[in-house]
Amino acid sequence: MTISNKMITTTRDIDAVLIPLGTPVIIPVGAAVMITQQLGGTYTVSVNGNLARIEGKDGDALGFTQDGEHGKKTAEEEKTPSVGTVDEQVLQAALKTCFDPEIPVNIVDLGLIYDCQIIDTDDGSNLVEITMTLTAPGCGMGPFIVDDVRAKVLDVEHVDDVHVELIFDPAWDRSMMSDEARLQLGMF
Repeated sequence: MTISNKMITTTRDIDAVLIPLGTPVIIPVGAAVMITQQLGGTYTVSVNGNLARIEGKDGDALGFTQDGEHGKKTAEEEKTPSVGTVDEQVLQAALKTCFDPEIPVNIVDLGLIYDCQIIDTDDGSNLVEITMTLTAPGCGMGPFIVDDVRAKVLDVEHVDDVHVELIFDPAWDRSMMSDEARLQLGMF
């Protein structure tokens, strides 16, 4: 996690999403921003008194090198099922790169993943079905977190499709966090 106390001036217009509402905004060239969190390939910045999430592909506008895009498969890869078994440890590692932009703990350790199943389909492809929740039902960042989960799991070798179901029963509470997460957030 990188946190900077210095102001950075954007070098171009950047598409961003206001936190926690999920409202799309454009941070203009020349805007002064401060990075509050850099986790899971995204940046959370403070700009004009608001928090905003910026995708990793736009890190160059903040002075970072571009790491590439997640979750992009070619049309040919989309049509042809992978041959092989999905490594569950690699799948879990991918999920641990997903973060709520307001909380510097991954969604697995937060206890937001209720179930994750790898299903071999009739056509030989591998489907991953994930049931998850959010820390708050009205979180405007929910669709972005779900999209991040889907994209990062699609990047796992031999995963052909991902279905993410967002549920709120049972409701999330702090007891679902790992001990490591509670320690990191000072919630013991």
